[in-house]
Amino acid sequence: MHIDFAPPSNGTYNNAGSSRQLANYLEHEDLERIEKGIYTEGFFNLTNDNIYKSKVLKDIDTNIGQLLKTDAKFYAIHVSPSEKELRAMGNTEQEQAEAMKRYIREVFIPEYAKNFNKELSASHIKFYGKIHFNRSRSDNELNMHCHLIVSRKDQANKKKLSPLTNHKSTKSGIIKGGFDRVNLFQQAELGFDKLFNYNRQQTESFDYYNTIKNGSIS
Repeated sequence: MHIDFAPPSNGTYNNAGSSRQLANYLEHEDLERIEKGIYTEGFFNLTNDNIYKSKVLKDIDTNIGQLLKTDAKFYAIHVSPSEKELRAMGNTEQEQAEAMKRYIREVFIPEYAKNFNKELSASHIKFYGKIHFNRSRSDNELNMHCHLIVSRKDQANKKKLSPLTNHKSTKSGIIKGGFDRVNLFQQAELGFDKLFNYNRQQTESFDYYNTIKNGSIS
C-alpha cells in the first residue's frame, strides 16, 4: 500500500485556490472509459456514491472560513494498493472499487481523523474520493488507485486541519494536536490487513520500506 500527499504546485495540485483544476483532472479517465463502454466510478464521500463534480467544487471551495488567500484550502492524497493487495480486494474492477470505497470510509478516513489528536472522527472530515483504474506510466496489470480531495477545514468549517504540519502528537504549547504521518501509514496498513484478511509479508510492510529508505522507522 502506497499512500502519499501530493505536494502543492502551480498546476493541478495548486491548493491555495479553487479545487476545480484538480476535480477536472480527476474526471479525465471517465471520458475514455465511457467511449469504450467500460464501467466508471463517480465521486464519493463518507456516505454517498456518484456525486456530481459541481457538488464537490461547491463543498470544498466554500469550506474555507478564516483561511488567508495563500493558505492551503484542501489537500490531495493518493491511496495506491499493490497488485497483490488489489487481488485481495476483489476479482473484478467493480468489486475492487467497492472494496476501495469501503477501505477509505471504514479505515483510512477514521485513521486520518484520529491522527490529529483532536478527538475527531470520520464524520468531522470533509472529503471526496475518485477512483482511477489506469496509470499511464505503469507496466502492472492492475493499477486501480484512489485520489482524495480533503478540505483543510473540518465539516463544521471551524477547525483547521493540516496533515502536512511538522508537529507530531503535540499535547502542549501553541500548537496542540499535530499530525504523525508515519503513524497514519502504519495504522492504515494494519486496518487494510484486518479488513481484507490480508496476510502481509514483512517485505511488503511500510516499516520495511521506510527502514530501507531512511535507515529507521521514524
